[in-house]
Amino acid sequence: MTDKPMLLELIARSIRQLGAGDYRSEQIEAALKGAFGVDTQLIEDGTYFVAEADSRIVGCGGWSWRRTLFGGDANRGRDAARLDPAVDAAKIRAFFVDPDYSRRGIGSAILARCEQAASERGFHQCEMMATLPGVRLYRTFGYQGETMIHHPLADGITIQFVPMRKTL
Repeated sequence: MTDKPMLLELIARSIRQLGAGDYRSEQIEAALKGAFGVDTQLIEDGTYFVAEADSRIVGCGGWSWRRTLFGGDANRGRDAARLDPAVDAAKIRAFFVDPDYSRRGIGSAILARCEQAASERGFHQCEMMATLPGVRLYRTFGYQGETMIHHPLADGITIQFVPMRKTL
């Protein structure tokens, strides 16, 4: 929890720079008020991982055995109910990489660790609500995308996400 301010800074830097090719600045800023952010439930559950380099956090991401599919603490409609690994998919959540460290395998390493942990907990599938920049990474790991959705944000702004799923 003491890393939360650093995580918030990383998330904002990541989406502002790496998401700029896929999203308008007003979408990014609106999403930083709810759709993107730190999910302390993942931290409390011990299912959130970080990568460090040069004495700072340069990547983060996690998985969950709870129903909430995406969104930070400010996102309404969160559901902390437990999933049943026999029938439900684990949720891959909250992946962000420092732009100065992008394309170095950090997201890939965290994703592999999440999938391993979910599998060890008995899950046979993973699903996520992928950002547009994230879709490229997730496809290389075998995730299949569904139809793009337009998630409502504040002031009539929407942001595009792609629901994705994979069998482990």
